[in-house]
Amino acid sequence: MGETNKSYWLLSETSGIGETRDPRLQRHLPLFEGLRWLKAGWRDFWIRPAASVAYGGGIFVLSALFVWTLVAFGRDYILFPSLAGFMIVAPFLAVGLYEKSRAIEKGGEIGFGAMLRVRPSAGAQVFFTGLLLCLLMLLWNRAAVLLWALFFGVSAFPGLDGVVPVLFGTLYGWAMLLVGSAIGGLFASFSFAISVFAVPMLLDRRVDALTAMGTSMKLVWNNLPTMVMWGGMMLALFVLCVATGLIGMIVIFPLLGHATWHAYRSVVREDD
Repeated sequence: MGETNKSYWLLSETSGIGETRDPRLQRHLPLFEGLRWLKAGWRDFWIRPAASVAYGGGIFVLSALFVWTLVAFGRDYILFPSLAGFMIVAPFLAVGLYEKSRAIEKGGEIGFGAMLRVRPSAGAQVFFTGLLLCLLMLLWNRAAVLLWALFFGVSAFPGLDGVVPVLFGTLYGWAMLLVGSAIGGLFASFSFAISVFAVPMLLDRRVDALTAMGTSMKLVWNNLPTMVMWGGMMLALFVLCVATGLIGMIVIFPLLGHATWHAYRSVVREDD
């Protein structure tokens, strides 16, 4: 009970969005603070790099299998929404990378096996958060399918080869891209806000999932320009992964995972 109360300052010491009073919650970070986080993440990557590469390789294999399964079983019509939705669940998948960065911060080192056997301070709350993120991803996939039906009726999906002319060569295609980007942006913004600091926080502190997600959203709001820039950097690196056939995930995913831990440590300092 004492530990729960001790961590409750994360939300209890706030009065409205953007009015965090607790000095341990950082506000108004520099606009390009994300570059420093990437630099720190790159440094962590090169401490026992084989562990980070193996972790990124595992994520690459899982992603490639997922894409192959969608295509092989005729579900390629949700491929693009699923690639976009990957960023929703990515914070949960990177928990082992957070653990490695936390160990380095404390002066130690851990290997690949320890990264797979993480014991979050919040216990099962981190898995509850992961479940919520997965449900949010499924909701986004369903919204994308309904959006296609809204603009193109019940016509069959033209396949990966034929979808580009349909989207970029027709008026309905352009309209769907505009509306879909707006709706997808809302999903992405919400999921980013509730998860970017929540999962590292659940690894680091004994706090429940909803408190962590609510605190994450407040911290994003308190540093909105910086976090918008950070989200843009993450998106650019993810697009690079897709452009390389997901092979870039082997290096870029661990880099972003380590950098996210440093982002969390920048906005939430140790208890006194």
